[in-house]
Amino acid sequence: MDLSTTYLGLKLKNPIIVGASNLVTDLSILSKLEKAGAAAVVYKSLFEEQIHLENLELDRGLTDYDDRNAEMTSLFPADMYEAGPEEFLMHFKEARKSLSIPLIASLNCIYDDTWYEYAKKLEEAGADALELNFYNNPRDFDMEGRSILNEELDTIEGVKAAVKIPVSVKLSPFYTNPMYTINEMDKKGADGFVLFNKLFQPDINIELEEMHFPYNLSTEHESRLPLRYIGIMYNEVKADLCANRGIFTGEDVIKMILAGADVVQVVSTLYKHGPAQITRMLEQMEIWMANKQYNNLSEFRGKLSRKNINDPFAYRRAQYVDILMKSKQIFKNFPI
Repeated sequence: MDLSTTYLGLKLKNPIIVGASNLVTDLSILSKLEKAGAAAVVYKSLFEEQIHLENLELDRGLTDYDDRNAEMTSLFPADMYEAGPEEFLMHFKEARKSLSIPLIASLNCIYDDTWYEYAKKLEEAGADALELNFYNNPRDFDMEGRSILNEELDTIEGVKAAVKIPVSVKLSPFYTNPMYTINEMDKKGADGFVLFNKLFQPDINIELEEMHFPYNLSTEHESRLPLRYIGIMYNEVKADLCANRGIFTGEDVIKMILAGADVVQVVSTLYKHGPAQITRMLEQMEIWMANKQYNNLSEFRGKLSRKNINDPFAYRRAQYVDILMKSKQIFKNFPI
């Protein structure tokens, strides 16, 4: 079977991309992922906010003892400085050298200047493409949704002007109208969309009565959300479509391609099953394609997208009404 595809102008041997996570920072794991069949890797995100926090901690550490002795200006050498993104870029370059498959950089910044500066640095470090990791947690009641979107549209336009490599956008599903957002970003030149980001929301420990942030992996059922929007957006935008969240098996990949995805990103299934899961997923895809007599992905990509099915309600909430009408059938074995 021919599983090859293209994404962001990159020729990939199959549609399975390893998404951004701590897994990819380990060179030995990177090697195993490539050997297992990964077509590309998205490196762990470079977060400007994290760099600021690390610099703040460094500054506090350097100045804590400044006033302990009148004759002592500092305990530390005068030439110590804040590293900024340099350490991250060093590790990124090491990952780039260790792989023969495409390596995509992921970036999340706060200020316009650093979006453009870091994008250029990642391009110079050898990134084959760039993924802008967009998310916004509004804390101001007066901030309008349109102002957030305008900032992100300006960022896309500015980054596209700053680099020559393809630029994709990773979005959350929490926009008022994700389809409008995607369409506007497509007009600004985004080369691809990753649907959707997995946000690590806070939780509360009721015994300790304190906040904590669990490392919650995706579940299989979460794939339905990106599947819906992939099915709606297929052939509606110029950009490529990448499905993300809840993709655990080769069957899940097939579903996304039937809906219209060009590629998928996987992370949680790798944490649960290890790099060899990629090999199993590819084998599952090949068996299904052989049984269906498909020779390549393009023969069934988008076959069940909104554009290519007769049911006008398949991707609408109205289907929920149909489910409710069949509730007796659903609950016929419900214990009473």
